[in-house]
Amino acid sequence: MKILIIEDEMELAQDVAKYLAGQNYVCEIAKTFIQASEKIGIYQYDCILLDLMLPDGSGLALLELLKKENKQDGVIIISAKNSLEDKVKGLEIGADDYLAKPFHLSELSARILSIIRRKQFNSSNIIQQNEITIDLLGKTVKVNEIEISLTKKELDLLLFFIGNKNRVISKSALAEHLSGDIADMFDNHDFVYAHVKNLKKKLTEANYGNYIKTIYGTGYKWEA
Repeated sequence: MKILIIEDEMELAQDVAKYLAGQNYVCEIAKTFIQASEKIGIYQYDCILLDLMLPDGSGLALLELLKKENKQDGVIIISAKNSLEDKVKGLEIGADDYLAKPFHLSELSARILSIIRRKQFNSSNIIQQNEITIDLLGKTVKVNEIEISLTKKELDLLLFFIGNKNRVISKSALAEHLSGDIADMFDNHDFVYAHVKNLKKKLTEANYGNYIKTIYGTGYKWEA
């Protein structure tokens, strides 16, 4: 799962990124309006944490940009500006939630999970895909009622596949999802193949329904 933190207070942004990385999220940071608008235009995020007060622009203008481009990224406004007017306007434009500073990181994590769960998995903590059961809170996966051990990357990959079932996903999109914007720095995406291969091996050994299909020359698709 990939998070964009739009925050000009770098100490706070780095603290949030460090905590969320421990919760199995890939985090990117934008500290200005320009940086944020560039990332929003190029990449897709599971959730965006948005400060309203940026040194070179307004967070509300970024919300307008997301709406104009019909982006489906979840958005949590995080700001010291706790006025009712800002909160209402942000939610009216398209934000999913509002969290005032200061806040507890555990609460932020819970709200992020709630938004992802609502947008991608119909508000459920338990994802059922035929014989596969995923517990989002417990971060466990069972196939035919038998628990299998997945790495954080493999679990993230599985959730990404199921959340985009019946869609062809390119290797570059998978690389970006697993590694964030640093994926552009890699000479190739062999690490994506390795993660997919390991995930398929573990699922196949547990007798899953062989849903991960290789689309040669393009990427992969979860056929359900």
